Amino acid sequence: MVNETEQLKKKIIYRSNYRGTKEMDKLLGAFTKEYINELSMNDLIELEKLLNIDDNNLYNFYNGLQTEIVFENNIINNLFKNFKYEK
Repeated sequence: MVNETEQLKKKIIYRSNYRGTKEMDKLLGAFTKEYINELSMNDLIELEKLLNIDDNNLYNFYNGLQTEIVFENNIINNLFKNFKYEK
């Protein structure tokens, strides 16, 4: 179980830092770095789902703009929505 958790964390860290757009790389990389070691396995799975959403919808969600998809009301999405990114 520990090995599985660590593998998932590595996958999430990589995915959060290499998205395709610099802005989202920085935002999601900082968000992941802030919370990754505090999350349960279920939260990590939810974070992985969040990272599978396209950059445009994530950017709009983060900034309170209209999105093309409905975001679930869960801990990870709420943490992301309220994350204060400092450049």
